[in-house]
Amino acid sequence: MGRAASARLAVVGGGWAGLAAAIEATRGGDRVTLFEMAPTLGGRARSVPMGGDPERSALDNGQHILIGAYGETLRLMREVGADPDAALLRSPLALVDGSGKGLRLPGGPAMLAFARGVLSHGRWTRGERFSLLWAATRWAAAGFRCAPSLPVSELCAGLPAAVQRDLIEPLCVAALNTPADQASARVFLRVLRDALFSGQGSADLLLPRRPLGELLPEPAARWLMQRGAQVLTSKRVMRIEPDSAGWLVDGERFDAVLLCCTAGEAARLATDHAAPWAERAAGLRYEPIVTVYAMSAGTCLPQAMTLLRSSEVDGPAQFVFDHGWLSGRPGLLSFVISAAQPWVEAGLSAAADATFAQAHAQLRDHLKAPLTTLQVLTEKRATFRCTPSLPRPAAHIVGSLMAAGDYVDGPYPATLEGAVRSGVNAARTWRQGLRT
Repeated sequence: MGRAASARLAVVGGGWAGLAAAIEATRGGDRVTLFEMAPTLGGRARSVPMGGDPERSALDNGQHILIGAYGETLRLMREVGADPDAALLRSPLALVDGSGKGLRLPGGPAMLAFARGVLSHGRWTRGERFSLLWAATRWAAAGFRCAPSLPVSELCAGLPAAVQRDLIEPLCVAALNTPADQASARVFLRVLRDALFSGQGSADLLLPRRPLGELLPEPAARWLMQRGAQVLTSKRVMRIEPDSAGWLVDGERFDAVLLCCTAGEAARLATDHAAPWAERAAGLRYEPIVTVYAMSAGTCLPQAMTLLRSSEVDGPAQFVFDHGWLSGRPGLLSFVISAAQPWVEAGLSAAADATFAQAHAQLRDHLKAPLTTLQVLTEKRATFRCTPSLPRPAAHIVGSLMAAGDYVDGPYPATLEGAVRSGVNAARTWRQGLRT
C-alpha cells in the first residue's frame, strides 16, 4: 500500500462529511489538518445559540431526522465517543397527525412490518391500502430501480390521492427536500429501499435529544485533536495550488486535499485545476428549509413528531416536533417547512404566521396556550434540488484532489448519512487507491 510514511492530508470543511473524512484518514495513519471557515463545526447540521446569545440554550440550525438505516453515521458517533442510545430518541416510524391517525410501522421484519402498518392504516380504504402494497411489490420486484428521468409524481401516478397525500408527498419532501413533481424517482426509490425494506429497525425514527453539536461535531473535534490532528475554525482556505508532489493550501504543502466544503466553495477552489468539475458543482440548484421555533406553555403533543397537512397556500409546515419529548423543554415546538422557497419569498414573518394558523387549525385539541415565536431559522441552501437525471459532481476531481459532501455523485439525497458516507469513502479512496 506504500504506507511506510504517513501522508499530510488537508480536509477543507468541517461539516459532517469533512469530520467523517478527517476521522477516517486519521484512523488510517494520515496527519490531518481540518480547515473550517465558520467559528463552529457541523456545517448545515450544527447548534446555534438562541437569539445569537451564547449564554442561552442552544437550538439547532434546523430540525434534523435520523433513521435506523443510518449505519455509517451511528458507527461514527460511537467511534468518537458519542452515545446514540442516549443522544437519540428511537421509536418505530410513525407518520401520524394530531388525531393519532396515519401510518405506524410495528416491530419485526421490514417487509412484514410495512405490510402490517399499511393494512392497519386508519384513514385509508381497503382499496387504497392494497394499491400501495401492490405498488411496493412492483418496486421491490424491479430492485427499487427506475428510469433516471422519472419524477416521483409519475412513479406514483397510479396511487390513490389519499396515499400520495398521507405518505408519498411527506416522505418525498422530508427525504429529498424537493416537491414530488420535481423530485428524482430513482433516488426516492433508493431511500424507500434502505429505510423501509433493508432490515429490521431500518425505518426507526432517531430524533436528537441533544443539540446537533453534541451528536458528532464536538466529540469528533475532541477525538481528532487527541490523536494529533489539527482542527482550525474561522479559517477559510483562499487558494489551493499543485506542486511537484502534492498541493499547496494557502502556501502550506500537503500530499492530498479533500474538499469537504459546500459545492460552491469547492467549485471556487477547484476551478483552476478542473474547470468541468467546478462548473458542474457550481451549477447545482438548491432548496431552502425554514424552521419555526415557538413556545406554547403547557402543550404536550401525543408524540415527538407529528405530521401536518401542508399546502402551498396556507399550510407551510410538514412536521412539528415536541421538544418536551426530546430535550426536556416542555412547550417548545419546532415546525419544519421543507421545499420552502415560496415561503422564503413571502417573508419569514408571513411563514411563521401561516404556520401558527395551520397549527391552531390542526392541533387545536393539544395546544394549551397561544404560540409565540422564539426564532425563525432559514437554511437557504439546505439541500441541492434532487431532480431527475441530475448530473452530480464526481468524488475524484484531479490527481490527489478529491471532493466529499452530500451533493457528490451517489445514490442518496442530501442527508447526514449521505454526507458521512461520502467523507468516509473519499478518505478510503485516497488511502487505498490513489496512494498505491
